[in-house]
Amino acid sequence: MIFRIADYKHCGHGLCGSHLMRELTFIVESNGYAWAKNIKRLLKETCAKVSKSEQKKLSDKDYANVQKRFRNIITRGEKELPAIPPKPSGKRGKIAKSDAHNLWERIKKHEQAVLLFAKESHVSFTNNRAERDLRMAKVKQKVSGCFRTLKYAEAYCRISSYLQTMTNKGYNPLIAIQMALAGKINDIGGE
Repeated sequence: MIFRIADYKHCGHGLCGSHLMRELTFIVESNGYAWAKNIKRLLKETCAKVSKSEQKKLSDKDYANVQKRFRNIITRGEKELPAIPPKPSGKRGKIAKSDAHNLWERIKKHEQAVLLFAKESHVSFTNNRAERDLRMAKVKQKVSGCFRTLKYAEAYCRISSYLQTMTNKGYNPLIAIQMALAGKINDIGGE
């Protein structure tokens, strides 16, 4: 079964803060744009504030202030970027824009996705954890070619999930495997 993003109407989309920070760092180092430096600082400050907060999100008032600062930076950034020349007549396609201009447009267009981590407590600033969790399955799929049946793919995911959970609880993965094979999972509150 294939799922599309459109199938998840109850879900919002959040952009990964780590990826944005890398792109912003590149723009600051290569072009020195103040808007990129200011957005980067705003995201860092907001992330720190969210992580210190008990609810793991900003209050409505604080979120409104961050949103206002964000929009001010974006507005000032538009003035800082060079103007895009008009499209020559008779030419097809889009005008090539700089990396900085493309990033600025994406951040402006997807403001809610950029700041979602500050509004929703269940959304983290980065998706690094999710990427790490999926990486090994993708590597296995590339090396082995594919999973032969859905049953084997589900078994692989279940084993990986168990090992990740035990690692998060502080167990060595080899010890966790020994515990599972010995049937001692119930002793620690597992399945």
